[in-house]
Amino acid sequence: MVSLSKKLILKPSSFISRVAKFHDDHLPFIPFSHLQKIKHLECQLVSTLEHCSSPAQIKQTHAYIIRKSLHQSSYIIAKLIRMLSKFNVSTKSYAASVFSEVRHPNAFLYTALIRGYLVDGMLIESILVYNSMRGRGLIPLSFTLAALLKGSASQLNVNLGRQIHGESVKLGGFGADLFVENALIDMYVKCGDLDCGLKVFDEMPERDLISWTTLIDAYAKAGEMDCADEIFSAMPVKDMVAWTAMVTGFVQNAKPREALECFERMQRAGVRTDEVTLVRVINACAQLGAVKYAYWVRDVAVRCGFDPAHDAHVGSALIDLYSKCGCLEEAYDVFNSLQRKNVYSYTCMIIGFAMHGRAKSAIELFQDMTTTTNIKPNSVTFLGVLTACSHGGMVEQGKHFFDEMKEKHDISPSVDHYNAMVDMLGRRGRLKEALGLIESMPMEANGGVWGALLGASRVHGDASIAEEAAGHLFKLEPGNIGNYILLCEAYVKAGRWEDVARVRREMRARGLRKKAVAYSRVEGERIVMCLCGVSRVIGRDILVRDNFRFYCELY
Repeated sequence: MVSLSKKLILKPSSFISRVAKFHDDHLPFIPFSHLQKIKHLECQLVSTLEHCSSPAQIKQTHAYIIRKSLHQSSYIIAKLIRMLSKFNVSTKSYAASVFSEVRHPNAFLYTALIRGYLVDGMLIESILVYNSMRGRGLIPLSFTLAALLKGSASQLNVNLGRQIHGESVKLGGFGADLFVENALIDMYVKCGDLDCGLKVFDEMPERDLISWTTLIDAYAKAGEMDCADEIFSAMPVKDMVAWTAMVTGFVQNAKPREALECFERMQRAGVRTDEVTLVRVINACAQLGAVKYAYWVRDVAVRCGFDPAHDAHVGSALIDLYSKCGCLEEAYDVFNSLQRKNVYSYTCMIIGFAMHGRAKSAIELFQDMTTTTNIKPNSVTFLGVLTACSHGGMVEQGKHFFDEMKEKHDISPSVDHYNAMVDMLGRRGRLKEALGLIESMPMEANGGVWGALLGASRVHGDASIAEEAAGHLFKLEPGNIGNYILLCEAYVKAGRWEDVARVRREMRARGLRKKAVAYSRVEGERIVMCLCGVSRVIGRDILVRDNFRFYCELY
């Protein structure tokens, strides 16, 4: 590829110079009977490589390959390089050296080396290998181009992806190759160019389920569910993956009712439900927060052969669902019924205890997990523990777990962990300590961290720290009226009325108004009631609520 070479190659690498030293020697005549024996041995060695369970076994097989003088076989060496990549052996140190000894590498062997570099995240090196292959006059395979497109997508390098697209057009013959075309769609949508992805899709002479599903998933992730639904409706055949992509899209875009309706249509169509689909449906029910959906989806899970007691993923999702519906006892029953618990089931139960103020239960469960099982906590588990300590006012225990996370479990705290710590300290009035923690953070504090400090400052009437937190929030979230209101309330508690008036003038000057609709949801035995209203400001300081309405949902 000339354009790729001009753009990416600055100096010939040592690897490329080693490749370039080979020339087209004339191969000796080999009798047909001997060729058959060689082919049989090649098949045996490829099978042996396939069953290798460690890099040491691969190296032993490589030694045998050299002893049998088959180190020039592109067929065998390509398999050797693929197995090295499978076991995360550095391509640059081993595979490239093995490759350089082959005098006449074919396109399959080049592709194996390109994929090896891509597995190691070395996109530039893979392009150099591709340029070397084209320099020898070899035509790339569909797998070659697809691998390079996947590498471009992984690094969000749409410009390189476009060059590879151009190369496929220039070479010809790839326009009807589903493997390459699907890789092109995937590359464009992952790089955020949905229009180009759709154009490739529209120009495909033939499409398969992967083509349709990739585009549906891309539009769903972009929040364009109407477009995703339109593409889904046009699908000639809808499989389980496509239905799951739609259900997932609705859940990700906070449209739980549409997700459940889509799932019901999936069931009426007779499409099999798998574990992934069911977990997404449970997530949709959790967004609705009504316990009737928890009972319904649990029955669905059992009917589909995914009894929560035997499936940790479904069971964990149900624990989360029951906790969000306020049914903590049911959540704990599901947890206890699990025959095989994992880190997700423990984490969901710990978070469930935390959100219901059961701090001691959350900590006891965490200690049970770390002392009586071999399950290792993850960052989300610690977030649940810190939240529990925050809600329970257990500051010293929270600080202990925060330190233990780094020292004992080698988990680096994220901004969410610092948020939980600031909230914990702020609830106990330790505002200066919370501010010091923020200043010591290895990353920039986000709006959540400063918001936790501002909220605590308002509660405890510390106007000076509230000012500092609000100053950062006004830069991070200039249109969030809530930050101005919290600062005003901090000034009110401190009796600083002139500052209150100043902030209110600034709010009016910026045109900030509280426009969000608020509602309360009450669930009875057979009815769900919602009372909604809109807040608006009249005159200077008078806040009224109007447009009240309610609706009932019978079940």
